[in-house]
Amino acid sequence: VQLQAFGGGLVQAGESLRLSCAASGRTLSTYSVGWFRQAPGRNRDFVAMINKSGVSTYYIDSVKGRFTISRDNSKNTVYLQMNSLKPEDTAVYYCAAGSDRLYLRREADYWGEGTLVTVSS
Repeated sequence: VQLQAFGGGLVQAGESLRLSCAASGRTLSTYSVGWFRQAPGRNRDFVAMINKSGVSTYYIDSVKGRFTISRDNSKNTVYLQMNSLKPEDTAVYYCAAGSDRLYLRREADYWGEGTLVTVSS
């Protein structure tokens, strides 16, 4: 599976962005898909994930109520809607596909290239 993440950009605090993770080469519906982010000088950390069917989602506490992950298996794409963005959300965002325990970085089988999100105060 080849993953491509896009949709990042520069926004002001309080604004929104929608990231997309498009897959090619194999259907994405057989994987849980998640988003990770890496701020400068920090580790790549888990942000959110959605299971194969799209029924179950999981978020880190700091984005609950602001971010929404969804998927359209017919388009082989997963989305991350990010609302009420904060400067601390600034990072390179990566999508990944893997097992149902994708919140563990080691459970990712495939990674996309990152997309930079910058939130100014």
